[in-house]
Amino acid sequence: MVRLGSPRTEGYRTKYPAVRPELWRRTPLKFSANLTFKLLFWFFALLLLGASTNESWSMEITSSAFQNNGSIPRAHTCDGADLSPPLAWQNAPSGSATFALIVDDPDAPGGIWVHWLLYELPGSAKEIAAGIARSEILRNGAKQGINDFGRVGYGGPCPPPGSAHRYSFKLYALDIHVTLKPRATKNQLLDAIQGHTIGTAEIVGRYRR
Repeated sequence: MVRLGSPRTEGYRTKYPAVRPELWRRTPLKFSANLTFKLLFWFFALLLLGASTNESWSMEITSSAFQNNGSIPRAHTCDGADLSPPLAWQNAPSGSATFALIVDDPDAPGGIWVHWLLYELPGSAKEIAAGIARSEILRNGAKQGINDFGRVGYGGPCPPPGSAHRYSFKLYALDIHVTLKPRATKNQLLDAIQGHTIGTAEIVGRYRR
């Protein structure tokens, strides 16, 4: 029989220290709490990531006349018939009440030059045909603003000779009906849609003379 406190027992205790009962109770709780925290952390992180992935990223605008960053055909410029190009879009955000379109040239010598303002496009619209009339109000109820040529409707690329200019066709999905009258300016349109844009898409064309 070995007595407690004998050298053999003390050596056994040193090599294999006894685990206090309270540690058996605490350890599983700590593991469970840490695991729960990690699961909650990743759950909310993924949730926030999903929320931050705005539907505007999935909305896409294209043109059958030119590719993104491609050359705009002469027919859609001041050197040709000056017709507005055909545009189509898909994956618009749910809740889109109307659309607005702004076309401008960020490479113009005197600063950004506005070529086309179109707003109050119906939320059900998915395309704009080529050669839109230069009238203040279109058949579908859409309205057109004043471009920097001083005219209503589309004014095609007409850059000075030299390097190619970029022409941005930017579509805005809106959760409101824009109450502006026809012949609005770009600044007026931007003010009217501020805080109501739920998605955007852009295609860029190039043209040089």
